[in-house]
Amino acid sequence: MATYRQIQERVKSTAGFVPKTCWIAHVKSDYGLISREAFNRADSNVRQHPCPPDKRGTIEDALRHFRMI
Repeated sequence: MATYRQIQERVKSTAGFVPKTCWIAHVKSDYGLISREAFNRADSNVRQHPCPPDKRGTIEDALRHFRMI
């Protein structure tokens, strides 16, 4: 399984931007890849910084590259 840093580097090299870790966590959680909730999360039902729809596909491509989805 790839680290958040590896996913960020892959997205940066292919799409030219560095995704926030919370965006990666959002996409991973939608695929059931998050094993636990962050200890510092204020509300378990609300995301402070959800992944923008226009960035989601690129993050999913990186997850596919690492065979995570």
